[in-house]
Amino acid sequence: MADTTFFGNREVPTEDKVGLVGDVFSSVAQDYDRMNDAMSLGVHRLWKSTLVKKINPRHGERFLDVAGGTGDIAFRIQDKLAKRGARGDITVFDINAEMLAEGRRRAEEDERTGLIWLEGNAEALELPTSSFDAYSIAFGIRNVTNIDAALREAYRVLQPGGRFYCLEFSAPILPAFDPLYRAYSNKVIPWLGARIAGDRASYEYLVESIQRFPPKTKFAAMMEAAGFGNVRYTTLSTGIVAIHSGWKL
Repeated sequence: MADTTFFGNREVPTEDKVGLVGDVFSSVAQDYDRMNDAMSLGVHRLWKSTLVKKINPRHGERFLDVAGGTGDIAFRIQDKLAKRGARGDITVFDINAEMLAEGRRRAEEDERTGLIWLEGNAEALELPTSSFDAYSIAFGIRNVTNIDAALREAYRVLQPGGRFYCLEFSAPILPAFDPLYRAYSNKVIPWLGARIAGDRASYEYLVESIQRFPPKTKFAAMMEAAGFGNVRYTTLSTGIVAIHSGWKL
């Protein structure tokens, strides 16, 4: 029997998931930012800014932003460095060519230079060992077929003392809020996907992928199993989002 995994709530052959997820993000790439604003009422911008504040980029550091095709995190790192009169090497890495194309388009529109754009799989980074000071992934790791493999690769490419940061959706910490949050996720987000992006199915998958992502404590344990030390997480917006961090010691 072939190995299987979940694509949202649907069980599929493991080898098919990369292509299925790729189809989702190819479909939503051009409307991705508008949908993020609509789904979160713009709060996703604050979450991402909080992530970059925690990264605390410093002059001369090398940054790898995975699943960051649209450039949201890379641009914020670049801006934070510029405010400090500093510079760093920033690599944007994504498995989806359409998302990377959208990021490059935005960079050209903003007259941004100096970013490296690479296409590839987070589970098998074609990058040198111990080559980055910080690794970030925002709202991307839940779409990876083998999360444990992606975490091991993150650990590998970080240099000793390097920092790992993951911004991802999670379960609310207030039980009374959970039914309302689930109703919004299951009903409103797919409706917004249909109205704004013309793609209800892709946003149904994205909601299902959020609900299947491991709880905060389990994901922290997965990070530790990959080798990270000083693992911790910070909850935002009543816990529907968390920033996980760890160090390569």
